Amino acid sequence: MTGTAEQAAPPSVLVTGASSGIGRATALRFARRGSALLLVARGRESLEETAREAREAGAGEVLVCPADVKDAAAVENAVRTAVARFGRLDVVVHAAQVMAYGRLEDVPREVFEAVVDTSLHGTANVARAALPVLRRQGAGHLVVVNSLLGEITAPLMGTYAAAKWGQLGLVRTLQQEVRDAPGVHVSAVAPGGVNTPIYSQGATYAGHPGRPPFPVYSADRVARKVLGVLERPRRLVHAGLVNPVIVAGFRLLPPVYDALVGPLFRTLALSGERRGASEGNVFRSQPEGNGTDGPWRSF
Repeated sequence: MTGTAEQAAPPSVLVTGASSGIGRATALRFARRGSALLLVARGRESLEETAREAREAGAGEVLVCPADVKDAAAVENAVRTAVARFGRLDVVVHAAQVMAYGRLEDVPREVFEAVVDTSLHGTANVARAALPVLRRQGAGHLVVVNSLLGEITAPLMGTYAAAKWGQLGLVRTLQQEVRDAPGVHVSAVAPGGVNTPIYSQGATYAGHPGRPPFPVYSADRVARKVLGVLERPRRLVHAGLVNPVIVAGFRLLPPVYDALVGPLFRTLALSGERRGASEGNVFRSQPEGNGTDGPWRSF
């Protein structure tokens, strides 16, 4: 899908975070193109649900590989399995992530570290395992699902912002480091608000669970952006109509941004539901809450 003759056929694809949200929607998009898929997430039950949906959608072949992206050996095993079964690995989409709400002083250290580790060390593990394969092939594409919060900050989101700023810095470095391999690409896709379960499943120490801020994209719409960047490789693609405006406000008008972001965040990005302190799905999969979409309206 990145323009080489070998990739005229449907690509072989590894997707992390494939049990829910953007990862699941992306897997199904590839399935409809007849791709061979290896699906990675922590919980087998939800992965098997995604695999069943992918087979029904027309995937060429589907394998599931339960693994936590923080486990480097497990990630390497997933990549080896994909190459051994499919003969090559054309695309890796890294969408695995967990989230936590709360002031830095209120979020337990172990929760903060798990969120950051999933994003930063998880991305490093995926890149270490996948990029040598893509280099040997002389072609391939790593796409990392980042976030609008990789370029801005918001109160109560310091944990997630630290994770996503670090991840985007790592992605930009990887883009520089693969310049000597013209057929290998690394891209980031940065969604704004997306209708996925990550908000309700996230840890919270803010008294409320989160919700996606308006305007809310569907997970499938973000997945479409992921596939689009394979056709036209770019460093960073935003999936959100107002993302560029918000980033510009953060960079160019920091006093105004800082005055507005707190009240707007509490109004638009926190649910009205009260909830006590909860670690959510930070440490373990919650299959009962997984799915492609969350309960919010989207477009």
